[in-house]
Amino acid sequence: MEIQETAVQSDKIITIPNILSFLRVLGVPLFLWLLLVQEADGRAFVLLAVSSFTDWLDGKIARATGQITRLGQLLDPIADRLYIAAAIIGFAIRGLIPWWLLVVLLGRDVVMAVVMLRLKRHGVVGLPVHFLGKAATFFLLLGFPLLLLGGFEGWVAEAALVLGWALLLWGTVLYWYAALLYIEQSQRILAGSAVPSSAT
Repeated sequence: MEIQETAVQSDKIITIPNILSFLRVLGVPLFLWLLLVQEADGRAFVLLAVSSFTDWLDGKIARATGQITRLGQLLDPIADRLYIAAAIIGFAIRGLIPWWLLVVLLGRDVVMAVVMLRLKRHGVVGLPVHFLGKAATFFLLLGFPLLLLGGFEGWVAEAALVLGWALLLWGTVLYWYAALLYIEQSQRILAGSAVPSSAT
């Protein structure tokens, strides 16, 4: 992953935030099954909405209780990336989003994987979290369930569809902008002009 929290505080494994993150990871195949096999959009929406909420909740609990752990810093972004990738692929297969959006979003993750591979070869295992990266992930994880809700009937569904697309498009722009900032940061690190506070 391209980001880590700036303060690693514990090597504990069993904490409430870690359990929430682990449950989110386990929910990814269930989400794809509901979306692609059952086409149970209502239940897929609930699962995706719950995942988005627990993504916010586990971070808040970790900071409030001091339960910031190395495992949590690994699990949380993994869960985010898995849900985003699953939603992108599943939605594209169902025809809910165009394929170009899949290419744009997954392309960003491929670029960041290459950046992190270069950094790892120089002994750097993470970059400090950037606010724009968090915001982009939040918008994407909120936009996808709204897009599912938009597939139903009524004015609520229509409003959800409009808002969902707005969040997805804005989240996509921020997703790439954050990537450019991470790339710039990595170049400074590789040039020896900056050292990330999260590097271990």
